[in-house]
Amino acid sequence: MQNNSNLTAAVLRNGLVEVTLYYVVTTLPCCLFLFINVTMLFTLRSKAVFRETSRYILLFNLLFSDTVQLAHNQIMLLLSGGKPLVYPLCIALTALSFFSHNASILTLVLMCLERYIAVCYPLRHAAIVTIKNTGEAVCVLWTFSLLIVLVEVVLMLNVPFKDLPNKQLREFCGRENLYPDQVAEMYHKVFTYFLFTYAGVTVTFSYIAIMLAARSASTDKASARKARKTLLLHLMQLGLSMSATVQTSLLILIFQSIERSAATSVQVFLYILLSLLPKCLSSLIYGLRDQTIRPVLMLNLSCGWKSPSSTVAPVNVKI
Repeated sequence: MQNNSNLTAAVLRNGLVEVTLYYVVTTLPCCLFLFINVTMLFTLRSKAVFRETSRYILLFNLLFSDTVQLAHNQIMLLLSGGKPLVYPLCIALTALSFFSHNASILTLVLMCLERYIAVCYPLRHAAIVTIKNTGEAVCVLWTFSLLIVLVEVVLMLNVPFKDLPNKQLREFCGRENLYPDQVAEMYHKVFTYFLFTYAGVTVTFSYIAIMLAARSASTDKASARKARKTLLLHLMQLGLSMSATVQTSLLILIFQSIERSAATSVQVFLYILLSLLPKCLSSLIYGLRDQTIRPVLMLNLSCGWKSPSSTVAPVNVKI
């Protein structure tokens, strides 16, 4: 992403010690988050209860797309410290980021709707949220994300094909350096704003509906309370992801307002907070709060050094 390129450009103006320090400071938390996410992905494929429950299938897809983004962000940060990339490679890496980002937001929406159905329509939940319907919904969201990205790639390819393989970027690889005209930039902005607005409205609607349903005597109060907390955490995820889209504008103001070395430190902090941490929140939210996942995840994180405190029951445990 452009934010990652700007970060490397800033630290390269400092000495070798500063550059090494910033790479270590950003790479260590990224490796930690990747380890947690990969372990969580392995956990979700290790038991039949996870593979055959719609909520955990959606969680696996969310974690997969978040993990791809997490690795992509750090790779782009490290690559931007070297020679500028050739145009086709930069387009491919940027398209991968857009693809996984869109899929992540749409999966988050599906997970909120699943919680809404589970609390507000508990008797119909098993009939609506089936393995088949979940699989079809996942296929639709990945296909939709791919189509959106393909349109964006076509808009980026405003270069003669005979020159494309050898064309090299003059600056670091980033979205702003790939768009040849205002049409491509406008397309990206409109779709991004639409996606976040749609996701925000859906999460907010689900939260309000669950809050109202909790007042009914027939509603499981404990289930509704846990679902509300989960949706609030998802809303926070969405907010952090949305904040990352305006990170560049924010950093411009910061670099204009304070001394460069202090501004670079702030930039590193924002990179970790807005680009890395949100991609690990799903593992933390479900890994610590879900009583079915937690013992298995703790066992896997400890590499089998201790026994799980409880047996995983083949039932749906509500968050």
